[in-house]
Amino acid sequence: MKEARLLDTLKEYFGYEKFRPLQKKIINSVFEAKDNLVIMPTGGGKSICYQLPAILLPEITLVISPLIALMKDQVDGLNANGVPAAYLNSSQEEADKEVIFQKIDNKEIKLLYVAPESLQFVDRFLSHGKVSLIAIDEAHCISSWGHDFRPAYTQLGYLKNRFPITPVLALTATADKATRKDICKQLNIPGAEKHIASFDRKNLSLEVKPGIKRFEKIAEFIKNRKKESGIIYCLSRKTTEDLASKLQAKGFKAAAYHAGLNHLERSQIQDDFINDEKQIICATIAFGMGIDKSNIRWVIHYNMPKNLEGYYQEIGRAGRDGLPSDTLLFHSYADVVQLQKFASNAKNEEVQLAKLDRMKQYAEALSCRRKILLSYFGEFMEEDCGNCDICRNPPEFFDGSIIAQKALSCIFRLKASEPISAVIDVLRGAGNETVRSNHYEQLSTYGIGKDISWHHWQQYLIQLINLGYIEIAFDRNNHLQLTEQAKKVLFENEKVLLAQVKEKEVQSRSEKTTTTSDSLFEKLRQLRLEIARDEDIPAYLIFNDATLKDMEKQRPMSDSEFLLINGVGRKKMENYGYRFIKEIIAFSQEKREKKPKKKVKKGNTLKETLALYKEGLNVEEISKERGIAKNTIFTHLIKLYDEGEDINLRQFVPGLELESVRNAKTELENPNSLRAFFEHFEETIPYETIKISLKILEKEEAQ
Repeated sequence: MKEARLLDTLKEYFGYEKFRPLQKKIINSVFEAKDNLVIMPTGGGKSICYQLPAILLPEITLVISPLIALMKDQVDGLNANGVPAAYLNSSQEEADKEVIFQKIDNKEIKLLYVAPESLQFVDRFLSHGKVSLIAIDEAHCISSWGHDFRPAYTQLGYLKNRFPITPVLALTATADKATRKDICKQLNIPGAEKHIASFDRKNLSLEVKPGIKRFEKIAEFIKNRKKESGIIYCLSRKTTEDLASKLQAKGFKAAAYHAGLNHLERSQIQDDFINDEKQIICATIAFGMGIDKSNIRWVIHYNMPKNLEGYYQEIGRAGRDGLPSDTLLFHSYADVVQLQKFASNAKNEEVQLAKLDRMKQYAEALSCRRKILLSYFGEFMEEDCGNCDICRNPPEFFDGSIIAQKALSCIFRLKASEPISAVIDVLRGAGNETVRSNHYEQLSTYGIGKDISWHHWQQYLIQLINLGYIEIAFDRNNHLQLTEQAKKVLFENEKVLLAQVKEKEVQSRSEKTTTTSDSLFEKLRQLRLEIARDEDIPAYLIFNDATLKDMEKQRPMSDSEFLLINGVGRKKMENYGYRFIKEIIAFSQEKREKKPKKKVKKGNTLKETLALYKEGLNVEEISKERGIAKNTIFTHLIKLYDEGEDINLRQFVPGLELESVRNAKTELENPNSLRAFFEHFEETIPYETIKISLKILEKEEAQ
């Protein structure tokens, strides 16, 4: 598939000028009919990896998704972008299903979302040739090693047998090495290409606090965030209700959400949150998986999660639009005891307890928290992040290179065949049954760390795990094994800084200031909310916060400028452009009256383009010189033309195409719609040419 067509589709339907890391590579692999496993963090852009190919592929794309709410959210978003999509589940009436089947038969639907339990509805209907792509979202649900195992997912392996030449795209936000391997095995895609995106969400601030006076700390945390949406995760239903009640008493728009509520109550709470009627949801982990809300600004864990995968996925629900967002985790011994009870009856009890222990180590860590999260998912980061509580208030460090070399050498001599307790026993020269029966006293590393206490060795090994030199093989009885980074310590004398083992209270992060109510962003946010209520759809489906921020920065005042905003596609420009541009113009005029000098920056960028144009440079040369996209330069030239500058727009439009636009203007019912022209010409004349032609004709008519 040609890159130009992919980029045109990306902009037209999703409003983005360029792909995020890995997206283009994954999409190209899909068009090559290859199977793929995609590990990409929440908010990293997984959906586009199958939604964009679905638009261009000849037949339907089948999407397996675990929750009805998640399907509805995705389908609403696609339809809002002009992409025909539908979903099937057990809650629908037979008549509704038949309508969808008819649309599929008429090739009126590009994406069909189905829960794994509802596959029988479509299995009888879809023949081999009718499916161009199979996408399996939340693919970690298929694996018992995963953090959210769902038995219904284990039947999905038959899809590859049913559609052997149809590419399968498995996607998840969180999966360790054991889970990744299991996903490919169970889906019958052993040769799948693996695409593992960076797990580094730089916009998320990470903070951990002891679980004392939690409510007081939460109230302090959110007192300046009343206009921001956030989620507080709790372990029990009772805690969600008590906490929501206390927050309501303090004037916060809060609600409790848990599995004990009936379906209608849960749906209403979820809709209120999506539509910004409720700002805070106190929830069990049942909440959030079906939410694609991009402007969640913070996530708090009232209790410690049961593993790092779940924790990472839950904090990933904040800041999906890429803007700065905060996360806060409370932990206590009581949480650990409660979670141990939950794990005690599970089929994979040993794995769950080991992962819980790893979660506890994260909460008690003395090293950069982002490094810990990244190393858990197999990603190594050289520098500390600077955006977590440990980095902001670092402990005392010492040169622990010798200690690290001893520990790593011992694991190497043990051939990665023992868990942390046995490694410490060998280092300290213990004479217990494990050591004697395996003849570990004969190893050269036996007893080389006898001068360090058992507790201190445990803490140092945890730090080395957190720093990415050691990893725990959960699928091999929690044995410690070395990573590639360990070689630098063992063979290249890399220096290792370890934190002194002592208790240290982490200071609170300084409070952030709220967005002022008279900012353009706030005006646009209010407009978005009004439109959302009028259309009865979630506000973020209109534009996310990042797009509003870009509008605030760029101040687009015409259709062509509005189309250049990141996140604005053709359909959304046509549906909402006029109202947002009107709001921006009104705001700018109001500010100009108060502060006449504010216009300088906008004028300068136009003058720079004008100066280069007058030097005789063409559009491509100006674009290269200024480091700005060509369509932005065209926008500048159109604006300069409007302002009376000597710009020859006719040089950019072939004479025949100008005449075609002139004729179409008299024929079309709606000559003010760019889309109407584009469709009239059956997409043969580019948008840019139509816009310039209309501008030329507009000036001719005025004269």
